[in-house]
Amino acid sequence: MIRRGAHKNIQALEADIRAWVKDWNEAPKPFIWTKTAEEILDSLARFCRRISGAGH
Repeated sequence: MIRRGAHKNIQALEADIRAWVKDWNEAPKPFIWTKTAEEILDSLARFCRRISGAGH
């Protein structure tokens, strides 16, 4: 709903977010990491090397 929704104003977006949080909290699911800390840090290092000196 939040990702695909078309919100005409901030109040509509806020209402959808609050409804999503309420629904999530009724049946929460734990976050499951799919990468190790080492894989995440390697990915971050590659990104930093790529943007380093890019003229930003």
